[in-house]
Amino acid sequence: MTDGWQPPRPLVAGEASGAGSAGACPAGARPEGAWPAGARATGALAAGARAEPLETVARWVRDYLCSPHPELGRAGAVCPYTRKALADGGLLGAVWARRPDGPDQVARVMRRYLDWFVARRGGDEVYRALLVAFPLVTEHEWETVIEGAQQRLKPSFVKHGLMVGEFHPGPPAAAGIRNPDFRPLRSPVPLLAVRPMVRSDLPFLDQAPWSLDAWTARFG
Repeated sequence: MTDGWQPPRPLVAGEASGAGSAGACPAGARPEGAWPAGARATGALAAGARAEPLETVARWVRDYLCSPHPELGRAGAVCPYTRKALADGGLLGAVWARRPDGPDQVARVMRRYLDWFVARRGGDEVYRALLVAFPLVTEHEWETVIEGAQQRLKPSFVKHGLMVGEFHPGPPAAAGIRNPDFRPLRSPVPLLAVRPMVRSDLPFLDQAPWSLDAWTARFG
């Protein structure tokens, strides 16, 4: 489309080069070529970001979100919902292949995706998610543009019962709940992730009334 917006499509675990069968995620240790636990925005992460963005995102989902991590502080995958979402076709991806002029433009793009996502609600909501990649956001803009957009978007998304998360190679400074030294929001491509709110999201919400009201409306 002329404005750079594209409709999301389901991510497939096997679409990345060298991946296994579609819908499969590794159950234990990362396979060769997965993002290393301590990597910064160099090496494998930087090299992966040069690939086709959704292919890179699909590989990251398979090799990182679907897998355990030694620094996570609990057993199980980094994201416990991703494996089934990926297998069921509920994990969607899109790319905004332009360089945004700032966080406000990213927020406008994401509000359009919000409308798209909300209009298609149904089924088992907890296994739906949308990852929107912004591959042309440069390293010195990761914090101001990606994290800045997330802060602008959070109130409106939460009011719709949705969480919006910021990911980039930096990574963002947000610490893990169970391990404050772990930075779980690392991704090879700058992106914003949208998913339905779950009961365990309460620690991630601001204590503002609108935030708590949205959680209470869903979970009592």
